[in-house]
Amino acid sequence: MVKLSPVALSRFSTGPAHAPRDPYTGIEYNTGFTVEHYDLNLDYRVEPNHLSGQAALTVTADAESAEPSANLTLDMAATLSADRVSVSGAPRVVRFRQSGGKLRIKLAKAPRPGSTFTIRIQYSGNPRPLRTRWGELGWEETFSGSLVASQPNGAPSWFPCDDTPAAKATFRIAVVADDPFTVLANGRLVETKPAGPGNTRWVFETAHPMATYLATVQVGEYERIPLGPTTQAFAPAHLRGAVREDFSHQQEMLDFFSDLFGPYPFTDYTVVITPDELEIPVEAQGLSTFGANHARGQHAFERLIAHELCHQWFGNSVGLTGWRDIWLNEGFACYCEWLWAEHASGGTTTAHRVARSHYDVLQRKPQNITVADPGADDMFDDRVYKRGALTLHAVRRALGDAPFFAAVRSYLADNQHSTVTEDDLVAYFHAAAEQAGIGTHVIDDLLTAWVRQSSLPAFPH
Repeated sequence: MVKLSPVALSRFSTGPAHAPRDPYTGIEYNTGFTVEHYDLNLDYRVEPNHLSGQAALTVTADAESAEPSANLTLDMAATLSADRVSVSGAPRVVRFRQSGGKLRIKLAKAPRPGSTFTIRIQYSGNPRPLRTRWGELGWEETFSGSLVASQPNGAPSWFPCDDTPAAKATFRIAVVADDPFTVLANGRLVETKPAGPGNTRWVFETAHPMATYLATVQVGEYERIPLGPTTQAFAPAHLRGAVREDFSHQQEMLDFFSDLFGPYPFTDYTVVITPDELEIPVEAQGLSTFGANHARGQHAFERLIAHELCHQWFGNSVGLTGWRDIWLNEGFACYCEWLWAEHASGGTTTAHRVARSHYDVLQRKPQNITVADPGADDMFDDRVYKRGALTLHAVRRALGDAPFFAAVRSYLADNQHSTVTEDDLVAYFHAAAEQAGIGTHVIDDLLTAWVRQSSLPAFPH
């Protein structure tokens, strides 16, 4: 429900004025409307990997559009075919076609500015991950089922959408799948019932708006493993013991981070452990996905478990207006790894000591990244993550613990379930600096040194 205006979008554009593009994904923005809600009814046949879907998008036309257009676009992969498109509450559909990763819809005339209407799309196909500069993203088959990992732009691999991080909407996701497969998706499971011989229908609803890249569907032969009052795991039966061991601290982690940053922003938290090995785990809203290689019963990936959990605050509840500010997500999640290490060790391993060890590694790496705007090729570079975390550590050392964590809690509370830019976070650090009597220039100097220039500054003492 949060979306940039065409004027604001032009600020990020590298394309022509009439077709602004996301400077990181290179994809044209879908302008002229905001998607308020996605209602997805999916039928997934696991063995042939076939998806049939009906998507109903509740849309509001821009109220301040100077030139309303009858032409609408949505992001939709070529592996999915739109069979029928209709609207209610707006002029009828004259025609639709797919090209260039877009579903292009022409209405009989432009919708009235500020009006709300529904776009219904019936589609089908064999979903495949999208090939991007960051690898394959989106809907992917597993050894026994499927998973969705879409960051930053893989959501169109399984449903038509407005796939930009600035656009949040609520979701209802209903999936019919073969027995004995379990289906997991974002939000609360509100219904499970038979759907014909050998099939079950699973319905999930989100109470909080969500960016499309954080929407997920997980299908597999899973059993539920309770981990605490507000956290649980789903994993293949043969991994039960390893999961219970490796994720045994997850509820304690959630409680610890809730004390530091404010209440957990969603109803509960789920981890899915797939039967396949995954190079890295990935977060979705209210849910994270790990590979079988992350569950060996040895607590070898404790830092990654903390990292993905913290994204629920940093990135999922408080999201990004644009990908250039990805250090806000990854810097905080990385810093949470260090905070958890300190807590779990009882203080024998301090965040300051961990920060120093990562600083020493960064000194040996090329210093040619600007963290505040790393560019598409380097947005997932580990140097962005670690320098982002070190930036936060430097600010913490300058402000002191109480002012720093108070500022972060206010930042999260005030911007919950919306999107931000770097300037928004800086404003909270400025306010904390003024209250501490150290001057806002201290914060500005730190940010200039750590995220706005490529050379590595001195380690914070």
